Amino acid sequence: MRRFVLLAFLVMFFIPVSVSITGCSRNKSSAVYCNGGDSGMLTGQITTINLEPRLTGVSLSSGQMGSVGTASATDCKGNSVSVSNFTYASSDTTHTLVDVNPSTGRLCAGSWNRNSAGGIADFTYCNSTGLTGTATVTASAGGATSNTVTVYVHPIIGSVALTGISQTDCVSQGKAITLAADAFDTSGNAINPSIVGKFTFAAQTSGIVTIDENGVATAAQPGSTLITASISNATSTAGYFSTCPPTSIALNIPGSSSTSVNVNPNTTQPITATVLDKNGTTLTNLTLTYVSTTPRTIPAASGSVTPTFPGAAAITAFCLPPTCNPSPTDRVGLFGNGKPVASNNINVTTTGLSSNYLYLASTQSQYVTQVDMTTGNLGATLRLPYVPNSMQLSTDGAALYLGTSNEIITLNATSNAITKEDTSISGRVISVSPDSGTVVITDPSRKLIYLYTSAGVVSSTYGGVATRAAWSTDSTTVYITTADNQLITYSTPAGWHVIDNSNLTTANDVAVTVPSLGAYFAGSTATVGHTYCHKTTYSGTSVSSIEYFPIAGGTASTVSAPLDRIAATNDGAHILGARMVGGSPQITDIPVTLPTGGCPTASGAVPDFTLKSAATFYNTTATGNAVTSIVPASNSTVAFVTYSAGTTGSAVIPAYFPSTNTVSNIALATTSGKSAPTAPVSGVFSADDATFFVSTAGDNQVHLISKGTTAYSDTRQLDPKLPAFSGSGYAVPDLIAAKPRTFQ
Repeated sequence: MRRFVLLAFLVMFFIPVSVSITGCSRNKSSAVYCNGGDSGMLTGQITTINLEPRLTGVSLSSGQMGSVGTASATDCKGNSVSVSNFTYASSDTTHTLVDVNPSTGRLCAGSWNRNSAGGIADFTYCNSTGLTGTATVTASAGGATSNTVTVYVHPIIGSVALTGISQTDCVSQGKAITLAADAFDTSGNAINPSIVGKFTFAAQTSGIVTIDENGVATAAQPGSTLITASISNATSTAGYFSTCPPTSIALNIPGSSSTSVNVNPNTTQPITATVLDKNGTTLTNLTLTYVSTTPRTIPAASGSVTPTFPGAAAITAFCLPPTCNPSPTDRVGLFGNGKPVASNNINVTTTGLSSNYLYLASTQSQYVTQVDMTTGNLGATLRLPYVPNSMQLSTDGAALYLGTSNEIITLNATSNAITKEDTSISGRVISVSPDSGTVVITDPSRKLIYLYTSAGVVSSTYGGVATRAAWSTDSTTVYITTADNQLITYSTPAGWHVIDNSNLTTANDVAVTVPSLGAYFAGSTATVGHTYCHKTTYSGTSVSSIEYFPIAGGTASTVSAPLDRIAATNDGAHILGARMVGGSPQITDIPVTLPTGGCPTASGAVPDFTLKSAATFYNTTATGNAVTSIVPASNSTVAFVTYSAGTTGSAVIPAYFPSTNTVSNIALATTSGKSAPTAPVSGVFSADDATFFVSTAGDNQVHLISKGTTAYSDTRQLDPKLPAFSGSGYAVPDLIAAKPRTFQ
């Protein structure tokens, strides 16, 4: 019996113990140890604490409060471990240089308040001790301690200056330099770099340079930018960084060594641009502006051209500030930054014939009409609210702008219907920008010049009475002559400027060069070229003065060629002009070579507009009162001169051929039953250059001067029959515009 009781007792005792031991064994096997075994440190326990900013440290002025970054903990496997509280400590155990709140990591460059009277909480304000130097801060938790973060304590920083950039040169794209900076106190004394800490650098203008956390600056896009240096919770202007600008832009036709190409309508022709800086570095990813001299027929796009109608155009690429090669105002021109750069021309010809819409109005009639040259039929004649004094067609062919002494009228060029009467302004419409976005209007009564947008809003005004205006092909600059002989420019980056007119007794007309590097102004005593390259004078590394659009250097900057009207040929080789001499139009040819590439970087230098040969003068047999225009064809093969009739008049229109330096006086035909034409008063070319439409006085018609197999001749006459505003009969259609259209 005793044996049975003893056995039962042992069984009852042994089984629970066995279960308990087995259970412990199972719990123990579920633990994961760092070494992969069955003992040692467990995962989930803190092994490493990271405290930032470990690379740059913290920079504080004496008495300034700051903070270390957020601490983070990981285990032996690199997994994040949640920590409720870190304890922060400073290597400065005296709490006089770098004091730290042990609970929050808040820093004091001096001593935190402790046990303050009045119930002020500890670690509320920082007491400066005037000490400078360095100390380290750590964070600890769970038996682990973080890396050290250096805290730099220094006097208050008054200014910062870059020491890692040479102010004597730019940096080529893709090249890198390391930025460094010196700090100065409020009295201008240099602060020991060992107690300043590490700077953080940033560029004011994006895209010019990239800067990493170590201050390594890599040149990107051309331009100059202000560099700021941040330290001690303050940002200071430190200096400038310059990425070298282009010195050349070479446009090429892929697979060809020629700069001229024939392209069929609606066919895309690629154009490549090779851009080099002064060190021979090939620049990439530039924002170049591609422009065409005839954007309506042969528009230019980035890296290609797709003609829409037959005709001819010169295509040019520009690096134009501020979208390409920008610069702060006080650095414009230094190292070439802030100035435009031009390519060579690519001459594109699109063969074939196109039809036209003609728009005809008169300064002596209240009517305007449209002619569809495909059918030859006159469209409906529209009665205007007032007699126009001027008319301009937008380059895109969408709108006609008519000036009157009462208002500005806008017509839809397709429907020939009035879309806007703006009574807030009045005057003469002088010119429309190539991008069709801006119209130059002058009001002789108010003596104001308006820049009027296609949206019908005045964007800018200037005092004066404009007589002529010409736009750069990129639509960023307009050159204007005034009734009081001033030369005025308006440009997108520079605004309004009056430029030097000392070489002109009177200012009669203006023509933009091709490529549009500037403009020639025609005067009664001479013709003067002005460049778009600013004349910049430096004082050290800063700009002391800028003269906008100065007279170009070289022998052709001022030419002894008095002219009434002036024009530039699209091939960039000729400046053509005309004036009345003894009651007869005289044609002048100024052969020029225009520079391409970047503007001069030398202080005060401007580029040359080189005269290839002496200006030549050609007489005509026409007789009249005043030259009204000289109009070159887009293919640069011929230019016609129009003029107003004198007392006797003449029934010829002079044509000048630059390639042969010859003048042809083309007879104007007399239509049966009509009076004889007395003078060609205004004219415009068809887009394909095959026809010159010329309005004539005497018969009040439009004559078609067409190109035959051997010569131009008067082949046809249109009779618009615009009712005269005063008296009976019809008015001369002296306001004429044309846009191309596709054959039906």
